[in-house]
Amino acid sequence: MTADKPLRADAQRNRDVLIAKAREIFDAGDFFDLRFDDFARLAGVGTGTLYRHFPTREALAGAVYQGEVAALCDRARRLQATLPAEEALAAFLRGMVEHIAAHEGLARTLTTLMATGKGALAENGRALEQAVTDLVAAAVRDGAIRGDVDAGALMMALHGIGAAHDRSNWRTEADDLITLVLDGLRRPR
Repeated sequence: MTADKPLRADAQRNRDVLIAKAREIFDAGDFFDLRFDDFARLAGVGTGTLYRHFPTREALAGAVYQGEVAALCDRARRLQATLPAEEALAAFLRGMVEHIAAHEGLARTLTTLMATGKGALAENGRALEQAVTDLVAAAVRDGAIRGDVDAGALMMALHGIGAAHDRSNWRTEADDLITLVLDGLRRPR
């Protein structure tokens, strides 16, 4: 499959089915407990179809992550276009907590697979960081937040929030931490 040659309709359906099933399995937290070949059976396609679209577990995870990142980047752009910069940044960060809560299994899977820091997973991570960079830059230009914090620090905070997901009071603590981060970003009045 090449990037410039569109898939036939049936091939695109199979690819979409595999990605949807993988997302479901990630969210259930069963990604590493399931044999890769079993994805095909669960998705209702043949193993040849699975390997034709996704020759490795990492390729499948990358496709799921790419879809998630695209949706998050689109959300960041919509927020930036419709809200004041500081509100857009706050809404995005709070939305990321929602996303982490809804997709805990995917977050854990990706943390494990991204340890290499290369390939499509890392490239998608950079796209998400760029979306956060754009939100931060707009808030700095508006004078709403300090100019000495970059998107990398915010991404690190979000990764830390996600890594602590197994805490019993995680959701409340995550919301409190986002409030603390936002308070720390504001310029002194």
